[in-house]
Amino acid sequence: MKLNLKNPLVFFDIETTGMDIAHARIVEISYLKIFPDQREEVNTYRINPGVPIPPETTAIHGISDDDVKDAPVFKEIAQTLANAFKGCDLAGFNLNKFDLPLLAEEFIRANVDFDLKKCKLIDALVIFHKKEQRTLSAAYQFYCKKELTGAHSAEADTRATYEVLQSQLDMYPDLQNCVDSLSEYSAHTRSVDFVGRIVYNDKDEEIFNFGKFKGQTVVSVLAKEPAYYSWMMNADFPLYTKKVLTAIKLRVR
Repeated sequence: MKLNLKNPLVFFDIETTGMDIAHARIVEISYLKIFPDQREEVNTYRINPGVPIPPETTAIHGISDDDVKDAPVFKEIAQTLANAFKGCDLAGFNLNKFDLPLLAEEFIRANVDFDLKKCKLIDALVIFHKKEQRTLSAAYQFYCKKELTGAHSAEADTRATYEVLQSQLDMYPDLQNCVDSLSEYSAHTRSVDFVGRIVYNDKDEEIFNFGKFKGQTVVSVLAKEPAYYSWMMNADFPLYTKKVLTAIKLRVR
């Protein structure tokens, strides 16, 4: 089923140095932009992460230090990516919990002001887990009846995710073929940051979603215990979470 689009929809996938959002760096990013008229644009970038790629990570995606030693650092391509993603909605496989939070971290480190929160987000993994409970390779086999060759290369995974989402629309009549509906369906939580440390409650208030203040509004916690802000800013939280926390703090001064 062809996607019913109002804006271009960008499927993207990243390969990284690891799984820790606060410390991992991107070594490859590939995106597939689908325009409302179904035209396609594909780009893949190898990136020098500026840190060693662990051997165990190379064993997964096949990208070594030698492969990226002459590649640009993320800061050199950050604005190009931001321009390519501007005005688009975003889609991916495990987008909500990994690819998007890590991309947000890289944009902040590169000093590129790109508000990913303005994009509608579709996570085919969430749809898959709600419907079938499996992995991308299994999803590709299940929905597309094909074996995923080149798994863990960003471009292969990106293309597979696009095909999986199309097949999900064909298979499940209750899924509405529009980005707004798919974005709402594939959202895990109403997160304010990307990793879910701060989320919205049913009153659209920002609340902490972890630790001793879980369930309490950020505004109330910062008012009664202002040192908590300093603790979070100095602790090992993602940069985007700190950015969101600072914005709330400045807003209620």
